Parts: sequence; C-alpha cells; structure tokens
Amino acid sequence: MSVKISVDTGSCVSSGQCVLLAPGTFDQDEEDGTVVLLAEEPSDGEEAVRQAELTCPAAAIRLSGT
Repeated sequence: MSVKISVDTGSCVSSGQCVLLAPGTFDQDEEDGTVVLLAEEPSDGEEAVRQAELTCPAAAIRLSGT
C-alpha cells in the first residue's frame, strides 16, 4: 500500500523536527520556518516519515494509506 503525506502549514509551529528526521521529504519555509512538503510520498523511507509524524509537536503531519 502506498503512503501519502499531507501537512497543515497553519498548525505548524516551525520546530524543524520533520526536517531533521526526513530532509528529503520536508523542508522549512525561509521566511517563517513552517513545514514545506517536498514529496507526497516518503523519499526518506516510510519509517523516517512516520517518526516525523509522531515527533511533530503540532501534529501538522499526516500519513494516510497505512
């Protein structure tokens, strides 16, 4: 089954944990630091993206299709 990623930039608190855990999938906006989704499917591996979802303090990352 394919995993899809979505982010809620309005909820993001710019902690950057997602970028540290999955830098090929997430980045941060240069102006306000909010999450930027680089790929709708995990390019860092599903486990790294799942860790980013679980670690996000704002619960701004959602995985579906799991």
